[in-house]
Amino acid sequence: MPVLTSSSSSSSSSFTSISLSIFLLLILCNTTVICSATNRTKITHPNRQLSVNYYAKSCPQVEQLIGSITSQQFKESPVSGPATIRLFFHDCFVEGCDASIIISSKQQGNKMLAEKDAPDNKDLREEGFESVRKAKAVVESKCPGVVSCADILAISARDYVHLAGGPYYQVKKGRWDGKISMASKVASNIPQANFTVDQLLKLFSSKGLTLEDLVVLSGAHTFGFAHCQNFVSRLYDYRGSKQPDPVIDPRLLRALRMSCPHYGGNADIVAPFDVTTPFVFDHAYYGNLEAKLGLLASDQALSLDPRTKPIVQALAKDKQKFFQAFAAAMEKMGSIGVKRGRKHGEKRKDCSMHML
Repeated sequence: MPVLTSSSSSSSSSFTSISLSIFLLLILCNTTVICSATNRTKITHPNRQLSVNYYAKSCPQVEQLIGSITSQQFKESPVSGPATIRLFFHDCFVEGCDASIIISSKQQGNKMLAEKDAPDNKDLREEGFESVRKAKAVVESKCPGVVSCADILAISARDYVHLAGGPYYQVKKGRWDGKISMASKVASNIPQANFTVDQLLKLFSSKGLTLEDLVVLSGAHTFGFAHCQNFVSRLYDYRGSKQPDPVIDPRLLRALRMSCPHYGGNADIVAPFDVTTPFVFDHAYYGNLEAKLGLLASDQALSLDPRTKPIVQALAKDKQKFFQAFAAAMEKMGSIGVKRGRKHGEKRKDCSMHML
């Protein structure tokens, strides 16, 4: 999906995130704004590969065990939600949904960097990794060697969507963990913040995802935050014009410029994707795009392109339609490049380390 970014894991940047979010809300709500690729990945057939009841006999309490961690993490650190969902997206788009993004480079046994340390993954928040680590520890204590890290990540992402107010949907399980994690495979498989709709469609199509999937999955930007570096060019030098993006709402432009200078700004500063309800999983993202309040160029483009605009308009009007479509799209994305069996996968005891 288009870049789902969040701030670094320091407590100070978390405070900055909240402060800027409140500031943007004040700026906008006091005005007329209404507040409320290459490297083609193999696509598998989810119904043949995965099952809701995959662990019914081997670990029947798996979802409750993971839920005990995600609910606690969400209360203690709400940013764990968007952090984990972003982790899932970045995992599935590179080598498929196989938890390869969680592998630590220092455990690779060679000088090759793992996916986690690729430039495009450098600002993944630690809370996402921590959620999976804690959930894995609890699951291993009850069902040792049974549940994959890939399935734990998929279930955790669903939990956080629901905890933040979004839909609850069944997660099909049966993924094995991947044996390969290479930073060099990331750049060509992860959407960039300034992608055009054509570029987005090309990448999503290479994963077996449709135009509608693109717009629906982008709705995950209904909560979470992005670093200034991902949108600063829109504020000062849009596509080399030496001018701001003419589409962006002037009030949002002024607010963002106050926190994100053209040069020399604080690298930890972030802004909310959804300036109206930044901590809630709802459909406000699409209404924001219609009001020219999209944060990233790749997001705002969805409301401008004639191919995607009607979908944005439909989802802006109907939250339940968005929820149903999002659940279906997450299941579809969650089946990309699924690994099965010891020939292609492993069941890691420590999600950050390959099995010996």
